[in-house]
Amino acid sequence: MTFDATTWGWIHLVLGVVLAVVGWGILRGSAWARGAGVGLAALNMIANFMWLPYQPVWAVVSLAIDTFVIWALCTGRSKPVV
Repeated sequence: MTFDATTWGWIHLVLGVVLAVVGWGILRGSAWARGAGVGLAALNMIANFMWLPYQPVWAVVSLAIDTFVIWALCTGRSKPVV
């Protein structure tokens, strides 16, 4: 299955909106958001890995950020930042 650049744009837009909602939940201290954040960051890593042929530098940067996000969510504190 091959996707063109427009399809990849929509995939990244939808993932970005969902990740923003989960990020809001993480800032509120929701337990569901931490688990969803790890899962969605992993899904975003897969999408960015598949995006490598189109934008290799940005995909590698995004992979590094996703790795850091997963690490931070798995080791961070569980209290809300208020």
